[in-house]
Amino acid sequence: MLNFISQFKYIIAVPVGDVKVYEEFDGDYTTNSKRHRRDEQVKFRLLVYSKEKVGRKKKSLVYFARATNLDLSKREVLDLYNKVRGPIETSYRNIKAFLPFTSSTKFVFRTLIFVLALVLYSLYTIFKGEVGREEFRLLLILLFPDLFNPENFTFNVIETLIYTIDLFLRR
Repeated sequence: MLNFISQFKYIIAVPVGDVKVYEEFDGDYTTNSKRHRRDEQVKFRLLVYSKEKVGRKKKSLVYFARATNLDLSKREVLDLYNKVRGPIETSYRNIKAFLPFTSSTKFVFRTLIFVLALVLYSLYTIFKGEVGREEFRLLLILLFPDLFNPENFTFNVIETLIYTIDLFLRR
């Protein structure tokens, strides 16, 4: 995977437990996976840094690791990672706001719902500078009238329930 990623510029968070480096470090690192042959091991630049964690009774150091192929100083790489990571987390949190609640454990269904939420969020991101939230809602209703038509929605829900009940009664 990292061999494929190496053709792009990247900064990736790495679990410190995976690289087993528990000290400040900035240098070349080669993986040592037992699942892969020696010629399949990956070499990359590893940055390990610590932050002080203050507990109730004592202070301790917590280590974090980043893998990168950028030719920047350690401080610049960490600043860039922190600068980019925040908006990514915020966007993901916003996408989740568009997700309907579901208790389904079906991977395909959950993926479909996520992709639909992603599309809605992308549309909202495009239009949010031009229209407000209520105007965006009205725009969606105009774009997808059948989706928001109460009669069709009720009919489809009832029809789906009937088919589902019928399916379970056949067993």
